[in-house]
Amino acid sequence: MSLLRLERVRHAFSGPPVFDGLDLTIERGERVALVGLNGAGKSTLLQVVLGALIPDEGSVIVEDGARVAAMPQNVPADWSGTILEVLLPGLGPVGETLAAWERLSGALADGSADETALERLQDLQERIDRADGWERRRAVDEVVSLLDLDPDTDVTTLSGGQSRRVLLARALVAAPDLLILDEPTNHLDIPSIEKLEDLARRRAGTLLFVSHDRAFVDRVATRIIELDRGRIHSYPGDFETFTERRAERLETEARHAREFDRVLAEEEAWIRRGVQARRTRNEGRVRQLQAMRRERQQRRERTGRAEFSIAEAERSGKLVLEAAGVTFQRDGRTIIRDLDLTVLRGDRIGIIGPNGCGKTTLLRLLLGELEPDAGTVRQGTKLQVAYFDQLREDLDPEARVWEQVAEGSDFLTIDGQRRHVMGYLADFLFPAERARARVRVLSGGERQRLLLARHFAKPANLIILDEPTNDLDLETLELLEDRLMAFTGTVIVVSHDRAFLNSVVTSTLAWEGDALGFCEYVGGYEDWLRQRPDPASSAAAATGSGSADRPAAPTTTASASGGASAGGRGVAAAGGSADVDARAGASAGGGGAAPAAPRRKLSFREKQDLEQLPGRIEALEQEQAALVTRLADPALYAERAGELPGINARMAAIVAELEDAFARWEDLESRS
Repeated sequence: MSLLRLERVRHAFSGPPVFDGLDLTIERGERVALVGLNGAGKSTLLQVVLGALIPDEGSVIVEDGARVAAMPQNVPADWSGTILEVLLPGLGPVGETLAAWERLSGALADGSADETALERLQDLQERIDRADGWERRRAVDEVVSLLDLDPDTDVTTLSGGQSRRVLLARALVAAPDLLILDEPTNHLDIPSIEKLEDLARRRAGTLLFVSHDRAFVDRVATRIIELDRGRIHSYPGDFETFTERRAERLETEARHAREFDRVLAEEEAWIRRGVQARRTRNEGRVRQLQAMRRERQQRRERTGRAEFSIAEAERSGKLVLEAAGVTFQRDGRTIIRDLDLTVLRGDRIGIIGPNGCGKTTLLRLLLGELEPDAGTVRQGTKLQVAYFDQLREDLDPEARVWEQVAEGSDFLTIDGQRRHVMGYLADFLFPAERARARVRVLSGGERQRLLLARHFAKPANLIILDEPTNDLDLETLELLEDRLMAFTGTVIVVSHDRAFLNSVVTSTLAWEGDALGFCEYVGGYEDWLRQRPDPASSAAAATGSGSADRPAAPTTTASASGGASAGGRGVAAAGGSADVDARAGASAGGGGAAPAAPRRKLSFREKQDLEQLPGRIEALEQEQAALVTRLADPALYAERAGELPGINARMAAIVAELEDAFARWEDLESRS
């Protein structure tokens, strides 16, 4: 039996149905990527699978006993407590008991417990033993370690990327058979995305996820399904195969539609001639025409592709931006140190680095929104800037969509041509009724498109984009790439979308830790990977580099073997601590973007784990050997073939459990 099956599901809110006789089957062990245009109903489909939304018609069938857990897009507004206190309820009733045991143990440790505490602690421990709670708790510790989380951190102090990892951990601790992720890479930096990719590939369970991150989809998915006009279309294989087969399907569909419309037009002409020329008509042909009319009325046209362009201003001067010895501090912390950077007309520069290393701060310094504490920032002549804000702070939630673009006027001048604002917004997939809606009701993808419409309506020769790809659907994202590559001005973009960087930028400004700061490389993300210094040597350099107030590292220059900077345009080290808008410092995996946290001592529970892990590893290896013996038995295939899926699934689970157990053992050993 399939793990999940949707049969003839139909659901509508208003207008055309979101799902129209939708069928979907997901087998155990699959990793399925769900893609589609903004507004196609992807998040709604996830709600149907989770049981949070009951469809108007059809069936949603989940394998008996299967556990389903989800990572939502947004952080709960009311969550509080430590990371551990947020995660333990994911274990169910035993999690509440474990949480009570943790609180009481802490009270005993700090001397605040009363005289009955030991008796209550013993009672809690017995209840945990009966429910096999310590094993469940060990799973929580493994997830916490895997995602580089500190269980004692207050969740209200976390940055956006760290909060996303806690949401993922909460879904994982439930050990679901089916894990559902909605845009899991949004607000994660590249190291965190790569960690998530590795986790998804090693995990033995089934995965259903929505994502527009092409590199993530390509590395994780075993199958891609597209939700288009209420129906599901399935494409096994990688992203390139999906793109090719989708184009073939749409071309075949368009060809059939053209042929249908041609025949319908001929039949309409015949019926008109028949009414005038004769009294008796072919009633069978008339009925066929009526059926064709109904079919044509029911046809759902594919949502149009966005067809926007970028309004270009007159050319800027050759020098666009220049930073010389720029240092910036906030609250006594050095964020940018002794930065040297030259941007010339026509450059397309990508800025990458872990959350909190100073990327947004760097943009604001270059734009003049922040004044450096030392050094100078010089802007070139004839600059007209379009700044795409990551936080969408320049959108008024109570304004109408069209008002945010036209500023009270009904007409715009785009590349010298006068256009009505409604026609212009239609290019960005805003029909008239949506253009009159208030900004606050827009989805994330619609807000991104509105920002594009707003900024691209004004002539510019310098475009600065801070995380422009979040929430954009694949087709709009590909069009944005095309327009930026055709743009003759200068582009600076901050992004964690590796495919976007590879397609658009001509050079990359990458954060290489405190020792090197921001360094420039020729090409996009893949080119940076080939040229960057060895991470181990960079980490060693960072370790020996002293305090945060040390003198700046010397400017690095390019070499034939791929040095730290390209074309002689060196960038001096910048001391990154945190972006101004980051709430909790650098994200995990930041390559030296923040000082190392003090090593935590082993808790009582961790000491028990350290003692028990060797036995657990041995038991797993013995089970693995027994399964290998069963798979080598010819009788299994001839007489008990139905057992194969379960054996293969358990083999995959054992591999993942062993890897996690060894990683946990190494972590505990290093701190013992």
